[in-house]
Parts: sequence; C-alpha cells; structure tokens
Amino acid sequence: QVQLVESGGGLVQAGDSLRLSCAASGRSFSRNHMGWFRQAPGKEREFVSAISWSSTSTYYADSVKGRFTIWRDNAKNTLYLQMNSLKPEDTAVYYCAADGRPYSGGTLTRVDMYSYWGQGTQVTVSS
Repeated sequence: QVQLVESGGGLVQAGDSLRLSCAASGRSFSRNHMGWFRQAPGKEREFVSAISWSSTSTYYADSVKGRFTIWRDNAKNTLYLQMNSLKPEDTAVYYCAADGRPYSGGTLTRVDMYSYWGQGTQVTVSS
C-alpha cells in the first residue's frame, strides 16, 4: 500500500520556522515529481512548492518565494519543506503529493498533476 505521511506541523508564532517532512512508503518516488500544497478553511487547495524527480528544478508560489525551501532525499524516499518567516496567512493544512508517472512532463503546480496524497499536517501561525 502506497502511503505519504506528513509530519512537522504545529502551532507557532509569526516569524518562526517549521520543517515539514513527507515520508513515502509502498513504492519509490525517486523518478517522480513531488510537491506541497495547502488548504485553509473555506478555501481551495493551493500550490505551495514542487520539485522535479532529479531535484534539478524547484517551483514556489509567489506567496512563499524566498521564505520556503523544498528538497528531497530520494535515498530516504522523503520530501521536505523548510518554512521560515512564517505568517498568519500561512495557516493551513499542508499536503504532500506525488506524481504517479515517472519522468512526467506535466505542470507541477497543478493539483491534478498528482495522484498520491498524504493526509495532511496542520500548520497554525499566530500573530
């Protein structure tokens, strides 16, 4: 059974940092693009960041550019997101996602690009 399990969320104050992890099991995603999305209450799920299978390319939403960093460790089958200078508007459930197709050429910012999703981890930033 394929699973993506996020961890590292929590309650922090504005300006603090958090590191999210996404551990994949059941299959290797070393040849698959992966990404982070988030969903705030009453809002649609939105793109946060993505990384190509080889880590050659990374992508960020404008709202997090310069504050968040994505990377992956294919040997550990794990995806990470370092979040610095957190703001109250970063409050959301953060989801890890993986494209089911190896070496695909899709648009990594699209929700429908990904076929595997984690259960999410809550990030709450107080002002």
